[in-house]
Amino acid sequence: MGSTPKINSERLKALLDGINRFGAGSPGAGFNRPAFSDADMAVRDWFAGQMQADGLAVTRDGANSVFGRFGDAVGPSIMVGSHLDTVVDGGAFDGALGVAVGLECVRAMKEAGVQPATPIEVVATSEEEGRFGGMLGSQAIAGLVTAEWLSSAADADGVLLADAMRAQGLEPEAVLGAARPKGSVKAFLELHIEQGPVLEREAIAIGLPEGATGIVNLQVTLKGTANHSGTTPMDMRADAFAGLAEIAVQIPDMIAQSPSEIARITIGKVELVPNHPHTVPGEATFSVIIRDASEGVMRGLQRLFYRATAAVAAKHGLAHEIEEKSVIAPVAFDGGLVDLLSEEAEALGLPARRMISGAGHDAQTMMALCPSAMIFVPSRNGISHAPEEFSEWADIEKGAELMLAALVRLAA
Repeated sequence: MGSTPKINSERLKALLDGINRFGAGSPGAGFNRPAFSDADMAVRDWFAGQMQADGLAVTRDGANSVFGRFGDAVGPSIMVGSHLDTVVDGGAFDGALGVAVGLECVRAMKEAGVQPATPIEVVATSEEEGRFGGMLGSQAIAGLVTAEWLSSAADADGVLLADAMRAQGLEPEAVLGAARPKGSVKAFLELHIEQGPVLEREAIAIGLPEGATGIVNLQVTLKGTANHSGTTPMDMRADAFAGLAEIAVQIPDMIAQSPSEIARITIGKVELVPNHPHTVPGEATFSVIIRDASEGVMRGLQRLFYRATAAVAAKHGLAHEIEEKSVIAPVAFDGGLVDLLSEEAEALGLPARRMISGAGHDAQTMMALCPSAMIFVPSRNGISHAPEEFSEWADIEKGAELMLAALVRLAA
């Protein structure tokens, strides 16, 4: 047994900065590594090279997730990591921090001469941000991807997942072969920024999610009649945007009918056709994301939304279509792992708050394969998925030390 491993903060920061050289825009503009973009592919190559230089056994699966194994080449492993892809103009910490912390923990163990009895696999999962409607990398590892979904999944611009993969020299069918057998992964741990304001507001160092909300991803289309905005009387319009606006203002009432305090309905991407100043919009297509920690609450809100959309469409003389693009079920994380993290946080003198994650993460998908849990570190002003995303380095160090302590204990 070697000495007690310690996080090297400067080394961790250099690793995170290295990741964020890929997809970086002008200062303050955020980062762009959408799944299967050139920047996403390049950062994976670079990160694989970092792990190879550290002496890890590096592999990739059919979904283009990257793995670095520390310890025996055979037998079940403990997996640690997160994702490297970003939303458009995303922040520097979402996903990338969890990947960097995973590798830094292994580096710290190697430096201290700690050899794990159970191998540790650092993972950078593929396509977590849902460009194509799911969490492809972790879903592939957990064996949750179907051939039907794989052939039809598309992004908001209509680009098929299969085409995006082929454009980068990848075979979509290989995704189905990425599934790990039951028992091959003993546990999955993921460090992540909270992406919310709770930890900062309460001045608590660590968040320990006990579960994560589910996600229903809908695409709604309202079809009316495009017409001249000056000659068409207000009471004779079939205005698709007016329908969209009326649906949007009803969302607070839908939420008020829910028994949950964490339910969310969000209208995100919106497209109008025609999209001109002097034309009544004839068509509106928009995304709707429904989230809650309860499957029943989530589906209840979905039904409320469907009824409201039908009523508004009828009122405005619009045809309407709603397509369910994808569903990720709510999940409870493994109680034993959450308890272990709580114990290690207490041993390190770190205040920890149990909570529910309002965002989707690879860890919830991995629960289908193995026990999983997460560590949250505070986010300044709760901002994420934006260039202003930021976490204090002192908070990051605390989260990294907790992850290291947990891995050392689990791998012993």
